[in-house]
Amino acid sequence: MNESEIAVICKALGDENRLQIIKMLTGGELCACKILDAFKITQPTLSHHMKILKECNLVNSRKEGKWTYYSINSETFSTFKNAVSEFTRKTSVNKKSAGKCSCKDK
Repeated sequence: MNESEIAVICKALGDENRLQIIKMLTGGELCACKILDAFKITQPTLSHHMKILKECNLVNSRKEGKWTYYSINSETFSTFKNAVSEFTRKTSVNKKSAGKCSCKDK
């Protein structure tokens, strides 16, 4: 996963409603109507949030009749988690190995 993909996921998770939706989906697949019942938003607003989560592959969807069911894309979450972990590991290693600034005062 590259930095651009990480940034898109971080941006998607930067919205409180989308974070709450993800939290709800960690309990398993849910119908859109169940998600909607938990929020004080309209159906088009929920659709907008779900579109963003689907576009960055955090969420899977499937249709059953007129209902849409959503679930976490655990493969994407695992890859994202590993990428962030690697990124932060590198940052911590860089901090430890960083010496004093070699710039001279002007």
